[in-house]
Amino acid sequence: MPTLPRWFPGVETSSVATVSVPAWLTGLVDDAAIFPPGNVALPEAVAEHATHRTSEYADLVGGFVVSDVKLPDLIAILEGTRLDDALCVNVVVTGGAGAIEPAVRWATRTPLLRLGALECALRDEDDLAHNARRVCAALDALEEDLADVTVYVEAPRVVDKPTHGWLTALDELALRELPLKFRTGGVTADAFPTPIELASSIGAALDRELPFKCTAGLHHAMRLNDPDTGFAHHGFLNVLAATRVCLDGGDTPAALEEDDAKVLLDGLDPDTLARTRSWFTAFGSCSVLEPHDDLVDLGLITPPETDLDQ
Repeated sequence: MPTLPRWFPGVETSSVATVSVPAWLTGLVDDAAIFPPGNVALPEAVAEHATHRTSEYADLVGGFVVSDVKLPDLIAILEGTRLDDALCVNVVVTGGAGAIEPAVRWATRTPLLRLGALECALRDEDDLAHNARRVCAALDALEEDLADVTVYVEAPRVVDKPTHGWLTALDELALRELPLKFRTGGVTADAFPTPIELASSIGAALDRELPFKCTAGLHHAMRLNDPDTGFAHHGFLNVLAATRVCLDGGDTPAALEEDDAKVLLDGLDPDTLARTRSWFTAFGSCSVLEPHDDLVDLGLITPPETDLDQ
């Protein structure tokens, strides 16, 4: 069993050797190492998360993402370690509205865990608005338990353009000011929304003043074609810039399609990007290092000096 450092994760990141991670990148990458295509075994993923949280790029890292069905295993792993503080988790509910309450109970039953975020999904059914109301009712019943928890609700992927039922479901979520979650990729080509489809989702969220996070496929900063699969991946900087463009009434699909970072970020100062992060809050990635390395390559994160640099 991996041995976690006693720090994990109970001290301020300022006590760790840090790099220059700008405020607009803080907490951007949720650690979803156990999910496809990474599929890291849970004990190793927990140990790796501890390393990320004590690294010089710790400010970049958000919560540890775990499915509700893995919570008993996670608790068993943590019971065999020494922790100074609870592990902050983002719990993904794998079932429907009826699975929300058990997931919350598991995540809050032990001081070893702190429930930072809950991520649940609408079932892709004919009456999507009815399903949204069921999810909202389940969340309302847990209002006290979720008082300090960010709840994201994943809407089904937009195909071609949003339907009336899809938009009505978002209206139901907007009544309770529930942030959204959009899927931006997967392990097959058809799991990736087109720029127009993703732009429609972003626009629908912002029209309702709903923040959102993304999941799957956003391993890299900029839009690219994966050389191994040939899949066209969205870039997380594209999503951030597209969010700003959408707020400003510009061409959102064009921002999602841009593959030149200098062009994409032209005119976007750090304060503007930090304000935009209040809308595009985070993304889950099975790799923390790939986004980090891209940001270093782009000069947006400055690595610490090494002996060779001095």
